[in-house]
Amino acid sequence: MTFPTLHTPRWFALLALPAAIGLSGQAISQEQTASAVFAGGCFWCVEEAYDKVEGVIATTSGFSGGHVENPSYKEVVAGGTGHTEVVEVEYDPEVVDYETLLHVFWRNIDPFAENRQFCDAGDSYRSALFPMNDEQRALAEASRDAVAERFDREIATEINDFEAFYSAEDYHQGYYKKNPVRYNFYKSACGRVDRLEEVWGEEAGGV
Repeated sequence: MTFPTLHTPRWFALLALPAAIGLSGQAISQEQTASAVFAGGCFWCVEEAYDKVEGVIATTSGFSGGHVENPSYKEVVAGGTGHTEVVEVEYDPEVVDYETLLHVFWRNIDPFAENRQFCDAGDSYRSALFPMNDEQRALAEASRDAVAERFDREIATEINDFEAFYSAEDYHQGYYKKNPVRYNFYKSACGRVDRLEEVWGEEAGGV
């Protein structure tokens, strides 16, 4: 077993690849929902964070921000695709708004880390926001400015217009639910919780 380092992908947590489990959401039509895309390092962890938010209907792990169509996980973490790990969040805007989702996003990342998050290094783990319209972009930029002002530091998190989302392989979807032992070992060994608390204190996690 290989423990995570700054340059080692999460291969050790993928020793057993379970069959896909379908994600069920609330009974709500697509016309009533909205979507947002967030890159906060390990997409398993980002899924877990957003699944706790009231009004979130579904989360899907995948890739965005690059130039390769339908990339595989191995291609993305190997580098060269331009993609970063992201989570597409489907939500009910009558229950939760994009501004609240941004609040959760910031409190689940290290906003000062460049081309990495926690123990995962490389541009495929960079943090980023991918606004889908002018309103989301305005709110994303305002939130980044607020974080920069709060800490009086430069923020590494990118804001890029959304272009495409590519879903990751089935075994990545809901990984933290399907493989809790392996997932919690990875999350603990990666130092994610400790770093979030160091940066955000009692606000860590944002929920």
